Amino acid sequence: MRTTKGNIVAALVLIILGIYFLSVELFPTVKAFAYGDTTWPLPIIGVGALLALLGLISWTPGLFIPACIVGGIGGLLYWQNITGNWDSWAYAWALIPGFVGVGLLLLGMATRNRKTIVGAGWTMFNSLVLFAIFGSFLGGLQITAKLWPLILIVLGVLLLASGLFRRR
Repeated sequence: MRTTKGNIVAALVLIILGIYFLSVELFPTVKAFAYGDTTWPLPIIGVGALLALLGLISWTPGLFIPACIVGGIGGLLYWQNITGNWDSWAYAWALIPGFVGVGLLLLGMATRNRKTIVGAGWTMFNSLVLFAIFGSFLGGLQITAKLWPLILIVLGVLLLASGLFRRR
């Protein structure tokens, strides 16, 4: 019988998650941590870290992308939970493509693929631009409410420069 890396990773994920949920059920302090008023997003961040660790152990660098998405959303939820700024979801969703970009960046660095790294940079840049634009229009980012035209100018200059200096 032949096993693949994917099967091993899936098995390890199931085992580790099973151990975690069993400890939540058996130990009151772990349950209080997992479902606490301020700590409930931390297990989500932990799942992201687990995916990244499994990607490293099994050398499946493609796991960096879901690891960054899950960990990033967990971090965003933690920040919103601590600050009570749940209204920021109106524009914070624009950061999720940036989490994908961070995962792509890690994947590109692990596989030494320059095109993936460049694509990751553009994905993160676009995510930050969307975050700034939506945040300024929806009242979350006060500084960008007045400076958002500057973002358009910088984006235009970058596009112009890439068009002028592109190899033919």
